[in-house]
Amino acid sequence: MTPRTSSTGSPTLDEVARVAGVSRATASRAINGGQKVSARAQSAVDLAVRELGYVPHPAARSLATRRTDSIAVLVPEPDDRVFSDPFFAGTLRGVNRVLSERDIQLVLLLARPGADTERTLRYLTNRHVDGAIVTSHHRDDRLAEHLADIGLPCVFGGRPWTGGDRISYVDVDNVAGEREATEVLLARGCTRIGTVAGPADMTAAVDRLAGWTQAMTAAGLPVDAVEHGDFTEASGETACRALLERHPDLDGLVVASDLMAAGAMRVLAALGRKVPDDVAVIGFDDLGVAERTTPPLTTVRQPVEEMAERAARLLLDRVDAGDAEPVRVVVPPVLVRRGSA
Repeated sequence: MTPRTSSTGSPTLDEVARVAGVSRATASRAINGGQKVSARAQSAVDLAVRELGYVPHPAARSLATRRTDSIAVLVPEPDDRVFSDPFFAGTLRGVNRVLSERDIQLVLLLARPGADTERTLRYLTNRHVDGAIVTSHHRDDRLAEHLADIGLPCVFGGRPWTGGDRISYVDVDNVAGEREATEVLLARGCTRIGTVAGPADMTAAVDRLAGWTQAMTAAGLPVDAVEHGDFTEASGETACRALLERHPDLDGLVVASDLMAAGAMRVLAALGRKVPDDVAVIGFDDLGVAERTTPPLTTVRQPVEEMAERAARLLLDRVDAGDAEPVRVVVPPVLVRRGSA
């Protein structure tokens, strides 16, 4: 009996089955995940695959397993921010490290508000990926609700605005981190502490502002010195100027990201305000920016790459297990002391 091969002479599934001494269906199951296959048959098929150099056809394998072997990282932000903020680079490195271990492809989806979001949701609804990790989400994108409704396995990097009872997420304790940062300035003797908060439509920014507010209220100090930025360096400059115009007596500044803190420190330097002698500054992230400012920036570290790895492993567990109860992981922040405070 002559084994069937493709027109290029490559071994086929039929030949693998013949060499292994099993049926074609058993060979297919063994190659595509080993479900309902005895250990003896699995071993025989594995040996036949190695001997013949058989490579499964991707489309056929996808039909058999109903898997695409790809995971999306969805970022609802403008392109220029994604490629300039070290937060996103750290997230992608962490996720890809885990996916590479399983030979799974990372698909980056950038979805600006509007038409991009609609197109991305159609792509996800059509199951072109096995699951999605969503990071830097905003209140109005309602991604948590959409993904929960279509039943696509997903994990959020950061607490989602809605759908929290159906969505798994990995987050840092933003409230505790910003509260501790503010308490450091209070212990230093600062009495007029302002904050540059992040966008009011992001949970990370809201939680960090809450931490600053808690510490200031507990110390009996006013909470009126607040300006919002968008986590970019330029917005930190703009917010710092506005704060100093309204509150020229500021002696401490808690900033919701290191990039915004770098922008604020540049404004302080231009105005002749020494850091930390005149104004002590603390940021949030510790992704490399803090070590390059002058002076180096005291900051709250969130372990972005490690959090991304945990999110990726959690997502793969959910993809493998099917329906599962949502899991919420909250990582403690760490204050890193440097020269700015």
